[in-house]
Amino acid sequence: MANPPNAVFKGELDRLVGDQWLSIVDLKRQEYLVYPGEVRPYLYYVAEGALRVLVENEDEVLTIRFGYPGSFISTLDSFLPGGPSDYGIQALKKARVLPLARSTFLTAVDRSPRLAQLWQAALEQLVLQQLEREIDILSPSPQLRYQRVLQRSPQLFQEIPHKYIAAYLRMTPETLSRLKKS
Repeated sequence: MANPPNAVFKGELDRLVGDQWLSIVDLKRQEYLVYPGEVRPYLYYVAEGALRVLVENEDEVLTIRFGYPGSFISTLDSFLPGGPSDYGIQALKKARVLPLARSTFLTAVDRSPRLAQLWQAALEQLVLQQLEREIDILSPSPQLRYQRVLQRSPQLFQEIPHKYIAAYLRMTPETLSRLKKS
């Protein structure tokens, strides 16, 4: 089930942009929607499946956040200023997303005080989530990281394959399995 604020946000967008959503994008498992370095100023609504925002470095691929049905996902460093992104978006399962161009979105925000309020609330929530994520990353305790994420995002454990959650939590899949059993 979609997070109610996302449902309200999507409903307001549908009302304002109507048929200006771009063609549905179907992704296979492991397929990239956005590669690091690309300019993709789009906001994506996740209709089906599971995706992750990631950053690649020389040694590893780090998961920054997840998207699952009823949520929005984007490479915000490309969406907001319109430049190349340091991040990528990859499907973790077969996925279907609905893209909306930045220009269409900003026109809708300009036309609707309600959508502008929802967008501001979404950005504020994103900042708070990022602060929570920083606390998670800095926590030395795998159990604390697990409990914090479980409390904050229980849907994550229903939608995202566990090996990706384990990597997100900076632990092995075996450690995650042991914590889930305890």
